[in-house]
Amino acid sequence: MQVFTVEGMSCGHCVKAVTQAVQSKDPAASVRVDLVAKEVGVESALSAEQVIEAISEEGYVIKLA
Repeated sequence: MQVFTVEGMSCGHCVKAVTQAVQSKDPAASVRVDLVAKEVGVESALSAEQVIEAISEEGYVIKLA
């Protein structure tokens, strides 16, 4: 599982937006969002760069954890 630190997530809408962003690129992806830790775990065939791009397109700032 790839883990990313994602700034700006604060609610259920953020969880849905991040999850849908990743799954739009890889429908089989498993996405785990931890709002308190500001972390997103992704199990996917996508590269880290592709995951970062997908989440960034939603307006979030991502750092590798």
